[in-house]
Amino acid sequence: MVRRAGQSVRNTDTIRRAMQSPTAQSPIPRVSIPDHVFARLREAILSGHYRPGERLPPQRALAADLGVNMASVRAALARLEQLRLVEVRHGDATRVLDWRRSGGLEALVLHGDVEGSVVRDLFEARRLLLGEAARLAATRRSQEQAASLLELADAVALAGEDGAALLADWAFMVALVEAAGNLVFQLIMNSVRELYLPHADAFAALVANRAELAPLYARTAAAVGAGDGEAAAAAIEALAAAQGAGML
Repeated sequence: MVRRAGQSVRNTDTIRRAMQSPTAQSPIPRVSIPDHVFARLREAILSGHYRPGERLPPQRALAADLGVNMASVRAALARLEQLRLVEVRHGDATRVLDWRRSGGLEALVLHGDVEGSVVRDLFEARRLLLGEAARLAATRRSQEQAASLLELADAVALAGEDGAALLADWAFMVALVEAAGNLVFQLIMNSVRELYLPHADAFAALVANRAELAPLYARTAAAVGAGDGEAAAAAIEALAAAQGAGML
C-alpha cells in the first residue's frame, strides 16, 4: 500500500511494473558481429553518409572494410531491408532508400542521435496522439481502467527518483492509450516504447518539474473517469506541451 496524508492507495500490477528498475532482471546484452555490422550500416544510412538512391558497396567490399565475413554482412543487409532502409535486388546493387519516405517509427527507434527537428516532431505527434486518446478514453474506458489512471497519477506524484517517475509517466500514458481502445494508437505506443525505455535517462526532462505537472496527470485521470473528453484532452495536451518544451 502507498500512503499519503492518511489515505491508502492500492498498488496495481501496473504500478508495480512501472516502479521496477529497468535493469533489475535484464542482463546486459552482448552485441554479435552481425548486430555490429547492422548498427554501423544503419548509422551510415540514417546520418546521410549513404544518401537515398545511392548504391552500397558490394557485399565483399563491405565485409573487407568491416573486417567480417560475408554471412555477417548478408544478415545485416536483411535486417536493413526489413526496416525498409535499403532495397536488395538479386543480381543488382543494394540501393539506399529514403527512410523518411519508406521507413516506419522503427527508424527513429534505431537512430540514437536524432536531430532537433525530429525531436520537435516526435513531441508534437505525442501531444496530438495523447489528446485524441484522452477524448476516446473518456467514452470507452472501463471502471478498472479509470481507477488505474488515478492510481498511476498518484504514482507519478509520489515517485522520489527521476527513474521511477519516468516509468510511472510511461505507464500512465500507456494506460491512457489502452483505455482509448484504438489498436493503431496502441501499436504506435509499442514502437515508441522501444525508443523510450532503453534511453529513459535521455528523457529525464519529462519529469524534471513533476511537482508542478502532477496536477495535470490527476486532472486527466479525473476527467477520463467523469467521461469529460474535452477536459481530459485539454489536461493531457497541456501536460504533453509542457514536457515537450522541457525537452527542446
